[in-house]
Amino acid sequence: MSESSAEAVAAVASATGAAGSWRRATGIAGVAIGVVAAGAAAGVALERMTVGRGMRRKARLALDSAGPYGALRGTPGKAYADDGTELYFEVDEVEPEGGAAPRRRRLFGRKAPAPVTVVFSHGYCLSQDSWHFQRAALRGVVRTVHWDQRSHGRSGRGVAQAQDEAGLTIDQLGRDLKAVIDAAVPEGPLVLVGHSMGGMTVMALADQYPELVRDRVVAVALVGTSSGRLGEVDFGLPVAGVNAVRRVLPGVLKALGQRAELVEKGRRATADLFAGIIKRYSFASRDVDPAVARFAERMIESTPIDVVAEFYPAFTDHDKTEALAHFGGLPVLVLAGVQDLITPSEHSEVIAGLLPDAELVLVPDAGHLVMLEHPEAVTDRLADLLTRAGAVPAGATVGGYGSSSTVQPR
Repeated sequence: MSESSAEAVAAVASATGAAGSWRRATGIAGVAIGVVAAGAAAGVALERMTVGRGMRRKARLALDSAGPYGALRGTPGKAYADDGTELYFEVDEVEPEGGAAPRRRRLFGRKAPAPVTVVFSHGYCLSQDSWHFQRAALRGVVRTVHWDQRSHGRSGRGVAQAQDEAGLTIDQLGRDLKAVIDAAVPEGPLVLVGHSMGGMTVMALADQYPELVRDRVVAVALVGTSSGRLGEVDFGLPVAGVNAVRRVLPGVLKALGQRAELVEKGRRATADLFAGIIKRYSFASRDVDPAVARFAERMIESTPIDVVAEFYPAFTDHDKTEALAHFGGLPVLVLAGVQDLITPSEHSEVIAGLLPDAELVLVPDAGHLVMLEHPEAVTDRLADLLTRAGAVPAGATVGGYGSSSTVQPR
């Protein structure tokens, strides 16, 4: 990292706080937004770009048109949160072998038991499409639900937040997940899968609805997430940079969120720098498919700055360590990238330490978006978890999920 990290953060604060200087601060603000949208902090040192801006723009367009990522769609549905926020979800049903499902004879008037449903919750500044590879692999094998968190993806803007009635909390996201489950999976066993903020959402659900976990949840997967103490994460910055970020960033974000339209222009103007920051904080390996990197960039850059700003404080307040006890006795997968700078793998080790029966998987050469960077590792362990939970029969074959690497195995 550059020794001028702290100075960069101070420059952002100074530029964005000065009256009448918003236009001059736009470029710097765009940098700050990019960092935060990637879940990071300000002051990231980047290699100097040598390719012309026009060529880079053409390359992005080519990657957008060629990349199939995020193109999977299921049966759409809507749920409504307790404050009226519209939550969008999609369901992928199990495909019967040999065509239409055969008629089943009822015994004593009882229906066949409801199938296991796997509910995927995505992370901060992402969308349900972040599970692209896992969705492709499990498609037709097991019933799955993919949903967009409030103010993300195709879900509606958080009503309470838009009306300034309440700040965003992780507990609210837990209640949102409950609303989605009530609408998409009103009965039958559940497997809950969450990445980053999505994992925190799963913990918040367990904290508020322990009876749901006890009665219906048969397995849990927590990917690249944390049960608390996120305020101590250093994002790979030197001590001076971390201290500056912690002191300045909340106020900077609040100010930027109040000037969303102007800041979004600056964000677009600094797209090249933004892409470099996202790659730095999303992936660890050097051979990630450029189309995958661009796919992640599109998801993150689609999150409006005011949404970025209102979600950020919730992570400092997040503490669901005690809620993990509700997963005791269940098959649990805890997985993280060894080089994750956003939710360091040490946080996953803490979770696994509190759940002695959990399987802990640390993926080498992997960053925060491990499910996109090393989809084969995540899908393999997830498939094993589903088998142990009885969600899929032993020996079932999941579909091909491709590779996110430009280097093909020999």
